[in-house]
Order: sequence, then C-alpha cells, then structure tokens
Amino acid sequence: MSASRTPASRFPSDVYERRLARAAALGRDSGLDALLITPGPDLQYLLGSRAASFERLTCLVVPTTGDPATVVVPRLELAGLADSAVDELNLHVRDWVDGVDPYALVAGLLPQSARTAVTEAMPALHLLPLADRLRSLPILATEVVRELRMVKDAAEIDALRRAGSAIDRVHARMPELLVVGRTEAEVADAITAAIVEEGHTGAEFVIVGSGPHGADPHHEVSDRVVAEGDVVVIDIGGPVEPGYNSDSTRTYSMGEPSADVAQHYAVLERAQQAALDAVRPGVAAETVDAAARDILVDAGLGDAFVHRTGHGIGLSVHEEPYIVRGNTIPLAVGMAFSIEPGIYFRGEWGARIEDIVVVTEDGCEPMNLRPHSLTVLPV
Repeated sequence: MSASRTPASRFPSDVYERRLARAAALGRDSGLDALLITPGPDLQYLLGSRAASFERLTCLVVPTTGDPATVVVPRLELAGLADSAVDELNLHVRDWVDGVDPYALVAGLLPQSARTAVTEAMPALHLLPLADRLRSLPILATEVVRELRMVKDAAEIDALRRAGSAIDRVHARMPELLVVGRTEAEVADAITAAIVEEGHTGAEFVIVGSGPHGADPHHEVSDRVVAEGDVVVIDIGGPVEPGYNSDSTRTYSMGEPSADVAQHYAVLERAQQAALDAVRPGVAAETVDAAARDILVDAGLGDAFVHRTGHGIGLSVHEEPYIVRGNTIPLAVGMAFSIEPGIYFRGEWGARIEDIVVVTEDGCEPMNLRPHSLTVLPV
C-alpha cells in the first residue's frame, strides 16, 4: 500500500517496520527473548492497531532474534486489526477460536524458558495464565518501551504540532465559550464541541476550574456558575489522527483581576518561562522542574506548587519522560513533554500555564503558541 493510501488513523507501514526492528534490538540488548504486547498504546505504537483488550487474548509476540513477529488474535476479533499495518508487514497472524488455549499458542512461539517482557497494559486476566504457560513470570517491558516511545520521530512531532495548533484554536475561542452566568458543565460542553470542530477526534479531558475550584489541579467540572471576578483554569486536550494528543492550560480572569492575583500570576508566568528556557539536550529532567520551582519558592509560593512541572505526551496524555524532582534522565532531541507549573490557594483560586514542547538541538520548540498572560475576558 502506498503512503498516499495509508489510513489517516495511522502512519505508513515503513514507520512500523522501523519501530518493530528497534523494539527487537532493544529487547535483545536487554537480554530478552521476546516482547509480548497486548492492546493499548504500545500496540498502537508498534502496529497502528487500536484493538481493544477483552477477555479473549490478543497479543503481539516480538522475537528479539530478528524473526518476524506474530499476532495471536481471536478469530472473531480479526476485524479489530483491519486498520492496522499488520497486512502490510512481514508478520504472522495466528487466529484462534473459543476452546483453543491462546496462552499455549503464545508459549509455543517461544523457546523453552524464554526470557520475556510484557507491556504495562497487559491485564492480570492474561498475565497470570500466560506466566503459568511460560513457567516463569515475565518482567515489565517498561524500559524497552520507554526507549521506543519517549523520543518522537518527525512524523510524530508533526502530529503533535497539529494537535497543538488545534487546541490553540480552541483557547482562542474562549471569549465565546467561557461566559459569566454559565455553569462549569455548560462551559465544558461548549469546549468539548469546539475541540472536535477544531480538528480533534474527541475530547480526552476538559477541566473548567472556576473560582475556588481552580485550586484543585484535577477538578473537572461542576454545576457552579461562573461569576464576575472569578479566576478560571481551563485545561483541555484530545487526540488528532493518528492518535497524538494535545494538552494545554490557560488561565482566565472574568473581569479585571485583583492586585494580589495579578502579582502572583506574574511570578507564575516567570516560572513557566524559566522552565521553557531550561530545556535543552543533555539537561536532566529534574533541572527543568527546578527552574520553575525555584522561582516560586523564592517568591514564597513554593507551598502553592503541589505537583510536578511536566509529563511526557504522545499516544498517551501522560507518558515518559516526567519532569519532576529526582528524575535524572537526560533530555534528548525529540522528547515531547508539558511544562505546566501552577499555584493553588485552597478555597480561593488557582492558576496554571501549560505548553507542550519538543526538545530541539538548541532548546525546545513549543507546540502551543497562545499568550501566557492572564487573559481578561469581558463580563
């Protein structure tokens, strides 16, 4: 199949060929005989498959010897692979019907006493009987998969750019969406529709934290009515094809903010910019966290910053690398993650500024280009 005919839901097949080859090589370097991948983000990464995980086992077996991979799949769920790259790759498909032991099928594809690793998405429903057939408990493939998915290639970065632009267009529409007199739930419904209208396949999450609700970083929505004088945190995102996510937070003031809000927000803006400026290849992830945190601490706002500075993003909204104290992993060109310091005053208000960035040779490229300042909306 030519690239021009590749479904919009995935990349051309050569992308997946390279990923499978690298997965096998990384597994081999880790002393493994095979990787066992069930439905979830890792299977989507390796095959472009969005098959779901049910009580019947679907499993991609990736030998680290360089032999072709095999997909073990229930016959009645073969259609779930229809939009994947399976048919275009040099893969074996072993379909099975009820009454057949799929775990024995997987074990039969591996050498005796094989050293295997499983994806984090594999449910215990499948892990335990599989381990029994293998006569050994597999390890997690986290280290291998992290190396695969943490550094984005050009096609993935392009998808993240499109996702960032799409969510920026939603934030640009906030004067029509975030209105005094609407409940948070009503605002969220309007934002959800706008997320789809601006190019996403759906809304993965919508946070509308008005007034005191803005002091809860993971508040979603409620029936609280947005009022004049509120500071409102809007944290929104969703996937664009082929499944890469946006995630951007901006904070809005319904009318002119108080002097106290404006002063604290200015410090937050400096902290977020300091973290952006700290990003470059070779820098430890925790250094970026410290760049934002130190400014807030120096301003007496350290206790108001209650979470990490960022998280990786791609097929999952939260993935490696995490921008947090204690994570000494060096940043590398192609890593994508959020920069999102926030300040929260329980029972009063909160604020957060979030951009997705991709590490470049000399710094980072932001995927979000909306202004960072506290946006004052008319009341």
